[in-house]
Amino acid sequence: MARFAAKTSADRDTAVVTLVGDCDLSGRDELTMALLGAVEQANVVVVDMAALTFLDSSGVHGLVTAHHAAVRAGRRLHVVNAVGTVARVLDLTGVGELLGAPDHGGDHRG
Repeated sequence: MARFAAKTSADRDTAVVTLVGDCDLSGRDELTMALLGAVEQANVVVVDMAALTFLDSSGVHGLVTAHHAAVRAGRRLHVVNAVGTVARVLDLTGVGELLGAPDHGGDHRG
């Protein structure tokens, strides 16, 4: 599978975590650390999945873990730009609806 990367950029209130490649068990720790770090850093975390080509249950778990951390901290985490099989995994698991950006009516595809 393709290599996985999670890159974070931030301004005062918003952090964008861009996911690239295939997110499976081997990328779980990198994903979780990037998301939890972003939650600590910003009030709103946007997870951009446009360049993510694969997502398995390990990645879903990382997203849900970060969502719970955001809720506990009174912050928000949203996924955007998911396409193809990644969007399908989010839809099938309900995570797309849970983490969809509110300004897109819950649509996680941006």
